Amino acid sequence: MKGFVLSLQFFTSIPIKKELPMGKKEVTSMYIALPIIGGLIGLFTFGVAMLSETINFSPLLTAVLLLIVMTGLTGGLHLDGFADTGDAYFSYRDLKKRHEILNDPRIGAFGTMAMVFLLLLKAALLYEFLSGNASGFAVFIAIPLLARAGMNVYFALTPLSKEEGIAHFFKTKMNGRIVKLGSLLIGLATLIATIFALSTILLPIVWFVVLVLGVLLFNRWSLKHFGGVTGDLCGAFIEGMEAVLWIVAIVCM
Repeated sequence: MKGFVLSLQFFTSIPIKKELPMGKKEVTSMYIALPIIGGLIGLFTFGVAMLSETINFSPLLTAVLLLIVMTGLTGGLHLDGFADTGDAYFSYRDLKKRHEILNDPRIGAFGTMAMVFLLLLKAALLYEFLSGNASGFAVFIAIPLLARAGMNVYFALTPLSKEEGIAHFFKTKMNGRIVKLGSLLIGLATLIATIFALSTILLPIVWFVVLVLGVLLFNRWSLKHFGGVTGDLCGAFIEGMEAVLWIVAIVCM
């Protein structure tokens, strides 16, 4: 339960003012709870989608509202990581300078463009999905959950890029093996549940393949361009993987 509360504190905008221990057990359980937090965000987002349909909002307006809800519930934490990663990568500077850009709280031109393009893409994907006739309940829950489970595996697998920062603190505190195993089990259980919910095996299989490839490729990309993993790269993984999983859902359903 402490891990769940910690996950809410660190990875959502829900105001929980409670001091909790940050030992190895608590940080490990915090990361294991993160995919569940993603599923709850998806469930709430689906509820907003159903409310919008009841009010008879257009798919476009609903898509924009859902994007605002998704971003608001995380406080823009992962979106900020995506923007910072865009700034650092497209600077085409050396490793030291890229880390300095990641640590800079300001967002530059490249980060702004990356963030705007991502938001436009996600709004368009939500609009496309809502305009179809597919049932959205399982998809809305599965996508944010799977993206975070994948991020956990990526985070546990990838060496740290620097010996400081919040990512360094959390990684040195957590049990990587347990986080990987717990995230894999949660992800597989979600994929199996999706098979029954959607009465199809195609989408969960493609999702699984995309997640595995995404973790492996992003791991190599992070090592090549940043020397390892950072907190911003974890946020970028979640945002990018969510967009990819939405694309897969639209194509396969």
